[in-house]
Amino acid sequence: MQLRPTLFALIFLVLSGCTSSKMRVASQQELSPAPPGKAQIVFLRSSFVGGDIQSPVYDVTSGNPFFIGIVANNTKVRHLTDPGRRIFMVVSQAADFMQAELVAGRTYYAIVTPNAGEEEGRFSLHPIRKDPASAFSTASPDFAVWLANTRLVDNTPESEKWARDNNRNIGEKYHDFWPTWLGKNPEEKKQLTLRPDDGE
Repeated sequence: MQLRPTLFALIFLVLSGCTSSKMRVASQQELSPAPPGKAQIVFLRSSFVGGDIQSPVYDVTSGNPFFIGIVANNTKVRHLTDPGRRIFMVVSQAADFMQAELVAGRTYYAIVTPNAGEEEGRFSLHPIRKDPASAFSTASPDFAVWLANTRLVDNTPESEKWARDNNRNIGEKYHDFWPTWLGKNPEEKKQLTLRPDDGE
């Protein structure tokens, strides 16, 4: 794919400008339950691979990227949203997507991972399911380690400014890589979808 100059600028920002965290450690580290009428999704990262690169995450359900936060290694970002069908995006040198079917009052988890076998700087979103057979599962011993080893972080004026300054570039990333998601077959999409009963 031919990258436009604006995308080169975004890559520089993601790989360089985001290496010093723009998020702040939350004063309350305990994850509270989702409030009535809302669903909660927690995005987390725990991997040495690409540890210096931070990963902005967005809700793109409407087709217009809505900034959620920046997920650095060993951190997690909490996002409250309306229940129902949602689409989320993580941005790196590319953009990758995850679908979710969320139920009000439940908390869901997703993990940001480096793409194995691809060039450095590409990240993906994966659902963390209750199913022990899933690649990422809340039943796995690893899940407790991920929760314990990641700090809950919140947005700051700096992270919000980064999102505003890069709004156009993020939109271009979405439009460039969304067709890749649409081209996946039903089974591939199913594997990249949080199901209603994956929440707790």
